[in-house]
Amino acid sequence: MTKTCSELLSGQNASFTGNAQRAVSGLASSSNKVNPGDAFFCIVGLVSDGHAFAQDAVDRGASLVVAQRELQLENAEDVTVAVVEDTRVAAAAAAAVFYDHPSASFKLVGITGTNGKTTTTFLVDHLVQSAGGLCGIIGTTGNRVGMSFEHADHTTPDSMDLQHLFARMREAQCTAVAMEVSSHALDLKRTWGTTFAVTAFTNLTQDHLDYHKTFEAYYQAKAKLFGPDYPARRVVCIDDEWGTRLAGECAGRGDEVITTGFAEQADIHPVSVEYFDDRTQVQLSVQGAILSFAYPLVGRFNVSNMMTAFGIGLSLGLQPWAIAEALASAPGVPGRLERISDDSVPGVSVFVDYAHTPDAVEKVIASVRALNPARLLVVFGCGGDRDARKRPLMGRAALAGDFAIVTSDNPRTEDPDAIIADILTGMEGAQGSYVVEPDRAKAIHQAIDLAQPGDAILVAGKGHEDYQILGTETIHFDDREVVREALARKGSAQ
Repeated sequence: MTKTCSELLSGQNASFTGNAQRAVSGLASSSNKVNPGDAFFCIVGLVSDGHAFAQDAVDRGASLVVAQRELQLENAEDVTVAVVEDTRVAAAAAAAVFYDHPSASFKLVGITGTNGKTTTTFLVDHLVQSAGGLCGIIGTTGNRVGMSFEHADHTTPDSMDLQHLFARMREAQCTAVAMEVSSHALDLKRTWGTTFAVTAFTNLTQDHLDYHKTFEAYYQAKAKLFGPDYPARRVVCIDDEWGTRLAGECAGRGDEVITTGFAEQADIHPVSVEYFDDRTQVQLSVQGAILSFAYPLVGRFNVSNMMTAFGIGLSLGLQPWAIAEALASAPGVPGRLERISDDSVPGVSVFVDYAHTPDAVEKVIASVRALNPARLLVVFGCGGDRDARKRPLMGRAALAGDFAIVTSDNPRTEDPDAIIADILTGMEGAQGSYVVEPDRAKAIHQAIDLAQPGDAILVAGKGHEDYQILGTETIHFDDREVVREALARKGSAQ
């Protein structure tokens, strides 16, 4: 697969020095990954500037260097240099061109929002497959190409990896792809040049303010997916002020919008809901028609996720009755209110959930409380090297349980005790309602040891993750495995 320099940068208003018809056989934004014949893009990053590595790329055999300014390069007689306004945009657009615009070959669903993205992608995948299609998945829990599941380093891959992934999904004959789209990805232009069939918004709550700084900037990053650069059908949950604002902006531009939410003005809203520990029964108003069905997900927040998926299904052309029928057999989502039990410890329900924002913790606690446990014990922590402002809010949110055990999450390079101290500032005056156990495994065992028949335990923060990051080291750690070990030990001791 090759493209000429001019083909690769078509539409980028590039100023070329050298042969614009030179062939390019690959793409790279890291000089140590350059192979002979590749195009190297000088990305201005948050930590380093790719222009500083242009000479290294040339020395490794790059045939094209794309930069935002003129460069002084040695031994570059056989190298074409292109100057563009924005190398991030150029890299993303070039990747789409290089792989022949793969996202246009299937129905791509982009889902953004603070919480609910993963569950919604899994529900969309199930709807597509129930209708006889083949769906790819891109997101936090990993990427699925055809029927092969792969590890993912980012919620949304960088632009070159993303377009390559789309090309592989095209080759696997996917008819649709459900993708989580992060605010970082939108702000950093990773999805530029991508063709979406549907874009969906779940909610906006506090997270990533270490990067975005303000809620308005966070919103504006998310809202890019609904702007003129990404024309598509829109599905917007209007249960918060941000969704209401976004739906209005989309409608004002003449977009086709389906709104979802608990309020009656939403196009899709519940008439009645009954919560059980293994399912939810709902009467759903869908654009005026009433459908009654049950689906095997638990909690109020999963009603929101289900409605978003329902709206996406409609936008993909599925019939309402077919969507309801498919949702009745929806699979559980790894680490999303995943229930773990042991027959040797009857009456104790343990839920593992990825909730790692104040809003998500509040919602998942409310969902477990709706199951009417005798007591609710909450195990949680906060990640290091991330938005420290949400830590006290997480502590305050956890007090909605009957008892909390504050522990470590992924401390990364921060002192775990310092992270816990930040959390505890939101729990002042609640002494007796919580204890501190920095060792996460011990904290989980402590919660299960404390539990009595009728109690429920929520282990929040890591969900599907099978690792813990301590300093610069990543070790194997899976909340679900530790829960099973603790339940088995408790059962054998009884």
